[in-house]
Amino acid sequence: MAKKKLLIVESPSKADTIKKYVGKDYKVMASVGHIIDLPKSHLGIDVDDDFKPKYITIRGKGELLSQLKREAKAADKVYLATDPDREGEAISWHLASALNIDINSDCRVTFNEITKNAVKAAIKEPRSIDMDLVNAQQARRILDRIVGYKISPILWEKVKKGLSAGRVQSVATRLICDREEEILNFVPREFHTVEVELKDNAGKRTFSAKYYGKDDKKEVELKDAKAAAEVVNAVKSAEFKVSSIRSGETSKNPPPPFTTSTLQQDAARKINFQTSKTMQIAQGLYEGVNIGGKYGTVGLITYMRTDSLRISVEAQQEAIEYIGQKYEKSYLKARQYKTKKGAQDAHEAIRPTHVSLTPDEVKEKLSNDQYKLYKLIWERFVASQMSAAIYANTNATIDANGHKFRATGSTLKFKGFMAVYTEGTDDAKQKDKALPKLGEGDILSLEKIEDIQHFTQPPARFSEASLVHELEENGIGRPSTYAPTISTIIARGYIARSKKQLVPTELGFVTTDIMKNHFKDIVDVEFTAAMEDKLDTVEEGGMEWVDVLRGFYPEFAQNLEKAQRDIEKIKIKDEESDIVCDKCGRKMVYKLSKFGKFLACPGYPECRNTMTIREGTGVQCPKCNGEILVKKSRKGKIYYACEHTPRCDFMSWYKPVGKCPVCGSLMIETKGRNSKITCSAPDCGHTEKKRDNKNEG
Repeated sequence: MAKKKLLIVESPSKADTIKKYVGKDYKVMASVGHIIDLPKSHLGIDVDDDFKPKYITIRGKGELLSQLKREAKAADKVYLATDPDREGEAISWHLASALNIDINSDCRVTFNEITKNAVKAAIKEPRSIDMDLVNAQQARRILDRIVGYKISPILWEKVKKGLSAGRVQSVATRLICDREEEILNFVPREFHTVEVELKDNAGKRTFSAKYYGKDDKKEVELKDAKAAAEVVNAVKSAEFKVSSIRSGETSKNPPPPFTTSTLQQDAARKINFQTSKTMQIAQGLYEGVNIGGKYGTVGLITYMRTDSLRISVEAQQEAIEYIGQKYEKSYLKARQYKTKKGAQDAHEAIRPTHVSLTPDEVKEKLSNDQYKLYKLIWERFVASQMSAAIYANTNATIDANGHKFRATGSTLKFKGFMAVYTEGTDDAKQKDKALPKLGEGDILSLEKIEDIQHFTQPPARFSEASLVHELEENGIGRPSTYAPTISTIIARGYIARSKKQLVPTELGFVTTDIMKNHFKDIVDVEFTAAMEDKLDTVEEGGMEWVDVLRGFYPEFAQNLEKAQRDIEKIKIKDEESDIVCDKCGRKMVYKLSKFGKFLACPGYPECRNTMTIREGTGVQCPKCNGEILVKKSRKGKIYYACEHTPRCDFMSWYKPVGKCPVCGSLMIETKGRNSKITCSAPDCGHTEKKRDNKNEG
């Protein structure tokens, strides 16, 4: 009986997909991530013996490893097909060691997409394990372990148990704290604008123009009300005359296909996904979805951890054919995008594996979240191979008693790639409108003049999207680390979410101050970016991994000793609530766990009373007249339920806002970009404008 070949991947779902491609001669198994790693209970690195790591089998993985050993021994060939990145290469290296596979043999298989053709082609071209990739991962892992395991105990002792420091998480926390300090220290500066509403000489259309300056001088800033009043008084009785018209066209090119970072940013802006959710959904789309028909189970997108903008010739051709069938020839422009210097270019950009599988075609086979993310990826990729959008622009200069006003108009003349996709932004800027038809010398009638007071605004707090952008721009971490980094600093209580903003807590400020004063390199943006460059050099074979640690550790060890000696114990007082402990009468305080905030008695350990935080809506339950409360599901999703649950079974995913004035049923606020307030009774149909409500859902 012929022996089977063994193919080992990381995830069980990926294994299930690949089984259907490779046939009965292969047994496909999953390592379920790392099978060997540093121990959790202690440092696991001998800093005195050239940073030698002490790897162990991960607790709970012993039986799986024994099973893999048996299957490897019975197979005539073992292929290691873990993910195509540093982490995947390291997992394959550990597996090779555990299964007695020669790392120089053709045992390593990688594929950028999980499709039948890609998997079969990869198996035909196995390679040896890339030790430069392994060493880059090993250097990063050991460096992060040393920083975390050496600094965290100091924070536990001096500040609070359960805290942690990290090479990337501490810099991310610092960025958010520094931004908050900028906001707190910001001194607003007053300025004014003078805007006029004018009507064209045909008397048909009005448009607005903004004060620019006097005569032919450069743009003038009106610093106070007095300066603005002088302009208003000078022009309110003047003749407004068009002195010049400039017309032209501008083009807007499509954005490139997604990288990990840009996918996280656009998913946050356009479909309101947190970075961790984006990566979780993308992982599922990559590993395989059963869509039936001729495709069966197939990976719908390429590998989702990439810095590259490169796309394969085959994928580009498929996009070109699709656009050619769907749109006129003028919409097509094949493009290749240049990956920025220093980016990891091992894989393609994130794209659909089959352009012919349109979002609408696979919608019924996907969850709502999978559909939203797949649609975003598919549209962005197709748009990247389309023509630029063309705008027709008009700029009018209007003279009033020697004072110049400017009016601008813009209309979309040719959609180009925007027929498929528009990029999300953090700033929701109002679109320009077209100006009426104007000619030089036209006399315009003044309908309205307004002096508007403004104040300069502080920088905005970081959102997840803007933090990811900042980390990438500064070369901190790698895109694959952004989601876990943000999750960690929130779980530790350093940062809190306020709607879409990331806000530092007192704990975040305290730990950041300690890091700045005692471990300044760890939270220094330039130092962290330089360390990333060194790790990249290791990956490229230009530097030994131990040299990275030899250069880092001596000064770090000195800082540890000094910090242990110099940092005084800091007591962070828990925030007090108005709720009285029903067991001992003390006022309860707010505490933080991995499940979020809760109330605890400050008399611990004598009194161990805890309570969940009640968040009311002020709206009566339509079934029993109790109050409807804001609740969170196990997965963190907000819903609304009666305070008398489980006795009353009222529950809603939509935010309740009161009684319907028409029929008395519950009014709810629908979700999404075009949300509205509507009656929950299907036969009523009453709707209202959105109203302000403190209990944001």
